Amino acid sequence: MKRIALAVICCALASSALAAAKSCEELKVEIEAKIQANNVSSYTLEIVTNDEVHDQNMVVGTCDGGTKKIIYQKNDR
Repeated sequence: MKRIALAVICCALASSALAAAKSCEELKVEIEAKIQANNVSSYTLEIVTNDEVHDQNMVVGTCDGGTKKIIYQKNDR
């Protein structure tokens, strides 16, 4: 259930990120705050170029005018 809630939040973030161009660091901080609010303890957020995205399902934000993406990965223990 937490993954579904996180997916919904991440999709909302991705949609809002497309509406307004933000710096990657600023958007990453916002996304981190929302993930931590959902008590996710072990995850990775990474800023990558569009060419480095291998799985679109991992994308949680777009930044720098659409030239870069922020990808999310939950680190299972």
